[in-house]
Amino acid sequence: MLVPVLPAFAETVQPEGAAGLIASLRSRILAGHSATAVLEAWCAERGLAADPHLVARRVPGLDKPPSAAQRARLDIGPDEPVRYRRVRLSCGEHVLSEADNWYVPARLTPAMNAALDTTEAPFGRVVRPLAPARRNLALRPLERSGDGPPGPADPLFEVDAVLSTGEGLPFCEVAETYLGAVLGRGPR
Repeated sequence: MLVPVLPAFAETVQPEGAAGLIASLRSRILAGHSATAVLEAWCAERGLAADPHLVARRVPGLDKPPSAAQRARLDIGPDEPVRYRRVRLSCGEHVLSEADNWYVPARLTPAMNAALDTTEAPFGRVVRPLAPARRNLALRPLERSGDGPPGPADPLFEVDAVLSTGEGLPFCEVAETYLGAVLGRGPR
Protein backbone atom coordinates (compact mmCIF):
# COMPACT_ATOMS: atom_id res chain seq x y z
CA MET A 1 0.00 0.00 0.00
CA LEU A 2 1.39 3.40 -0.96
CA VAL A 3 1.09 6.12 1.65
CA PRO A 4 1.35 9.68 0.38
CA VAL A 5 3.96 11.84 2.03
CA LEU A 6 2.23 14.87 3.49
CA PRO A 7 3.94 18.10 2.38
CA ALA A 8 4.19 19.41 5.95
CA PHE A 9 5.79 16.14 6.99
CA ALA A 10 8.33 16.06 4.17
CA GLU A 11 9.39 19.65 4.81
CA THR A 12 10.03 19.21 8.52
CA VAL A 13 11.99 15.97 8.90
CA GLN A 14 15.59 15.96 7.80
CA PRO A 15 17.65 12.75 7.90
CA GLU A 16 20.09 14.15 10.46
CA GLY A 17 17.25 15.31 12.75
CA ALA A 18 15.22 12.11 12.56
CA ALA A 19 17.68 10.05 14.63
CA GLY A 20 17.60 12.58 17.48
CA LEU A 21 13.81 12.77 17.46
CA ILE A 22 13.51 8.98 17.46
CA ALA A 23 15.96 8.71 20.37
CA SER A 24 14.08 11.40 22.31
CA LEU A 25 10.68 9.76 21.85
CA ARG A 26 12.08 6.31 22.58
CA SER A 27 13.59 7.47 25.88
CA ARG A 28 10.36 9.23 26.86
CA ILE A 29 8.28 6.12 26.09
CA LEU A 30 10.65 3.89 28.07
CA ALA A 31 10.65 6.26 31.08
CA GLY A 32 6.91 7.02 31.04
CA HIS A 33 4.11 5.34 32.95
CA SER A 34 1.73 5.69 29.99
CA ALA A 35 2.52 5.63 26.28
CA THR A 36 -0.79 7.44 25.72
CA ALA A 37 0.26 10.35 27.94
CA VAL A 38 3.71 10.52 26.33
CA LEU A 39 2.27 10.51 22.80
CA GLU A 40 -0.35 13.14 23.66
CA ALA A 41 2.34 15.43 25.10
CA TRP A 42 4.53 14.76 22.03
CA CYS A 43 1.61 15.51 19.70
CA ALA A 44 0.95 18.81 21.49
CA GLU A 45 4.64 19.83 21.48
CA ARG A 46 5.02 19.08 17.76
CA GLY A 47 1.69 20.71 16.87
CA LEU A 48 0.44 17.63 15.01
CA ALA A 49 -3.24 18.47 15.60
CA ALA A 50 -5.35 21.30 16.99
CA ASP A 51 -6.67 18.78 19.54
CA PRO A 52 -3.64 16.72 20.69
CA HIS A 53 -5.71 13.89 22.20
CA LEU A 54 -5.18 10.43 20.76
CA VAL A 55 -7.87 8.30 19.19
CA ALA A 56 -7.56 4.51 19.18
CA ARG A 57 -9.03 3.07 16.00
CA ARG A 58 -9.51 -0.68 16.05
CA VAL A 59 -7.76 -2.77 13.43
CA PRO A 60 -10.06 -5.59 12.34
CA GLY A 61 -8.68 -9.06 12.30
CA LEU A 62 -8.35 -12.26 14.21
CA ASP A 63 -7.89 -12.39 17.95
CA LYS A 64 -4.39 -13.27 19.07
CA PRO A 65 -4.56 -15.46 22.15
CA PRO A 66 -1.88 -14.75 24.76
CA SER A 67 1.09 -17.07 24.87
CA ALA A 68 1.96 -19.11 27.95
CA ALA A 69 4.77 -16.60 28.66
CA GLN A 70 2.30 -13.68 28.46
CA ARG A 71 -0.09 -15.47 30.83
CA ALA A 72 2.81 -15.98 33.25
CA ARG A 73 3.75 -12.28 33.07
CA LEU A 74 0.09 -11.37 33.67
CA ASP A 75 0.07 -13.80 36.63
CA ILE A 76 -3.00 -15.68 35.41
CA GLY A 77 -3.86 -19.31 34.84
CA PRO A 78 -4.60 -21.02 31.53
CA ASP A 79 -8.38 -20.53 31.83
CA GLU A 80 -8.48 -16.88 32.96
CA PRO A 81 -10.21 -14.75 30.28
CA VAL A 82 -7.95 -12.33 28.40
CA ARG A 83 -9.20 -9.83 25.85
CA TYR A 84 -7.25 -8.74 22.81
CA ARG A 85 -7.44 -5.30 21.19
CA ARG A 86 -5.37 -4.10 18.21
CA VAL A 87 -5.48 -0.37 17.49
CA ARG A 88 -3.84 2.44 15.55
CA LEU A 89 -3.27 5.50 17.73
CA SER A 90 -3.88 8.72 15.83
CA CYS A 91 -3.38 12.37 16.61
CA GLY A 92 -5.41 14.31 14.08
CA GLU A 93 -4.60 12.79 10.68
CA HIS A 94 -1.32 11.27 11.86
CA VAL A 95 -1.13 7.57 12.80
CA LEU A 96 1.62 7.61 15.44
CA SER A 97 1.66 3.98 16.54
CA GLU A 98 0.04 0.59 16.35
CA ALA A 99 -0.55 -1.44 19.49
CA ASP A 100 -1.59 -4.96 20.44
CA ASN A 101 -3.11 -5.13 23.93
CA TRP A 102 -3.79 -8.30 25.88
CA TYR A 103 -5.65 -7.41 29.07
CA VAL A 104 -7.35 -9.16 31.96
CA PRO A 105 -10.93 -7.82 32.04
CA ALA A 106 -11.48 -9.06 35.61
CA ARG A 107 -8.78 -6.62 36.78
CA LEU A 108 -10.52 -3.60 35.21
CA THR A 109 -13.78 -1.96 36.27
CA PRO A 110 -16.97 -2.64 34.31
CA ALA A 111 -16.86 0.97 33.05
CA MET A 112 -13.28 0.49 31.79
CA ASN A 113 -14.23 -2.72 29.98
CA ALA A 114 -17.25 -1.01 28.40
CA ALA A 115 -15.11 1.93 27.24
CA LEU A 116 -12.55 -0.42 25.67
CA ASP A 117 -15.33 -2.36 23.93
CA THR A 118 -17.38 0.56 22.64
CA THR A 119 -15.22 3.69 22.25
CA GLU A 120 -12.08 4.89 20.50
CA ALA A 121 -10.48 5.87 23.80
CA PRO A 122 -6.82 4.83 24.09
CA PHE A 123 -6.09 2.11 26.62
CA GLY A 124 -3.83 4.37 28.70
CA ARG A 125 -6.55 6.98 29.14
CA VAL A 126 -9.18 4.37 30.06
CA VAL A 127 -7.02 2.71 32.76
CA ARG A 128 -5.51 5.93 34.16
CA PRO A 129 -7.54 5.57 37.44
CA LEU A 130 -5.54 2.37 38.17
CA ALA A 131 -2.35 4.48 38.43
CA PRO A 132 -0.53 2.05 36.14
CA ALA A 133 3.16 1.34 36.33
CA ARG A 134 4.90 0.23 33.17
CA ARG A 135 7.60 -2.44 33.05
CA ASN A 136 9.36 -2.54 29.72
CA LEU A 137 10.16 -6.03 28.47
CA ALA A 138 11.81 -5.35 25.11
CA LEU A 139 12.94 -2.55 22.84
CA ARG A 140 13.56 -3.31 19.18
CA PRO A 141 14.96 -0.54 16.99
CA LEU A 142 13.87 -1.24 13.42
CA GLU A 143 16.26 -1.01 10.51
CA ARG A 144 15.18 0.93 7.46
CA SER A 145 16.38 0.55 3.93
CA GLY A 146 16.98 3.54 1.72
CA ASP A 147 18.20 7.06 2.19
CA GLY A 148 16.37 10.04 3.52
CA PRO A 149 14.13 10.47 6.50
CA PRO A 150 11.52 7.86 7.42
CA GLY A 151 8.11 8.28 5.83
CA PRO A 152 4.95 8.63 7.96
CA ALA A 153 4.08 4.91 7.78
CA ASP A 154 7.64 3.59 8.29
CA PRO A 155 8.08 1.62 11.54
CA LEU A 156 10.77 3.19 13.76
CA PHE A 157 10.94 1.02 16.87
CA GLU A 158 8.92 -1.48 18.91
CA VAL A 159 8.36 -1.72 22.65
CA ASP A 160 6.82 -4.57 24.65
CA ALA A 161 5.65 -3.77 28.18
CA VAL A 162 3.50 -5.02 31.04
CA LEU A 163 1.19 -2.63 32.87
CA SER A 164 0.45 -3.17 36.56
CA THR A 165 -1.80 -1.44 39.03
CA GLY A 166 -0.31 0.87 41.66
CA GLU A 167 -0.39 -2.18 43.95
CA GLY A 168 1.71 -4.21 41.50
CA LEU A 169 -1.00 -6.45 40.00
CA PRO A 170 -0.33 -6.93 36.26
CA PHE A 171 -3.37 -6.34 34.06
CA CYS A 172 -2.10 -5.81 30.50
CA GLU A 173 0.69 -6.68 28.14
CA VAL A 174 1.22 -4.42 25.16
CA ALA A 175 3.30 -4.61 21.98
CA GLU A 176 3.73 -1.15 20.43
CA THR A 177 5.15 -0.12 17.05
CA TYR A 178 5.97 3.58 16.63
CA LEU A 179 5.68 5.01 13.14
CA GLY A 180 7.44 7.77 11.20
CA ALA A 181 4.45 10.12 11.52
CA VAL A 182 5.68 10.93 15.06
CA LEU A 183 8.53 12.85 13.42
CA GLY A 184 6.25 15.35 11.70
CA ARG A 185 5.55 18.87 12.85
CA GLY A 186 2.34 20.77 12.47
CA PRO A 187 2.07 24.28 11.09
CA ARG A 188 3.62 26.98 13.26
